Amino acid sequence: MSALHALGFSIRSIDVLGVRVDDVTLAEALDVCHACIRSGQPHRVVTPNAEFVMAARRDADFRRLLNASTLAIPDGAGLLLAGRLLGTPLREQVAGTDLADRVAGLCAREGYRLFLLGAAPGVADLAARHLEARYPGLTVAGTFAGSPDHSADDATRARLREAGRIDALLVAYGARKQEAWIDRNQAALGIPLAIGVGGALDFFSGRVPRAPLLMRRAGLDWLFRLIVQPWRWRRQLALPRFVVAVTYEGLWRRRRGLRSQASGFEKD
Repeated sequence: MSALHALGFSIRSIDVLGVRVDDVTLAEALDVCHACIRSGQPHRVVTPNAEFVMAARRDADFRRLLNASTLAIPDGAGLLLAGRLLGTPLREQVAGTDLADRVAGLCAREGYRLFLLGAAPGVADLAARHLEARYPGLTVAGTFAGSPDHSADDATRARLREAGRIDALLVAYGARKQEAWIDRNQAALGIPLAIGVGGALDFFSGRVPRAPLLMRRAGLDWLFRLIVQPWRWRRQLALPRFVVAVTYEGLWRRRRGLRSQASGFEKD
């Protein structure tokens, strides 16, 4: 039984080049996060996009972490395109930043304690102040920049234990590093919900502007971020490779489906 089924959810998943992506809306993803916290057991939420998928094709450990997560939201617009090309469309893009923001609101409403880990020194502190202003009643149990390096795990665990009960943890170390950190440390800390949030704390702090809503709805948030942070151009090279790989995969699946159909007719 999958972790989602154990929590009482029946959610369709699709395969995008070997990476599991769950067909959820933002509201449904938040419901899953709430169930994770209520369960009291450790659950990891991941935010795959085109970059994640291409990295996971090269890195079997990263692919394992993504596929073994409780929930894998369709974070990037590229995944919606992939769903259509593969014949398994997704209903909605669910940005990790939006989900992290809603989790903060959930914590404020339900009295859950939130911890912000990662980003550059001082960023998590500023993000905490902005979230507390946005969601009155929110308790940020603590913030810590820390390090994703394995050698720093003991010190980081000690800082989180000093914070007392933590119901939800947002980890901003970037793809692969944040998921690996959660995999190594979450269970030992007894934190029910952990989400790798990439640059979300930069957005919450105001340090990095987020794309306007119209650009996000059009799936062009990646372009806005490239304009704001041009040093990211190398990372964006994954996007055309992703589209090519998904196109070939879609053609192969359709061809295989046609062959299967033909075989069925022959047997009839």
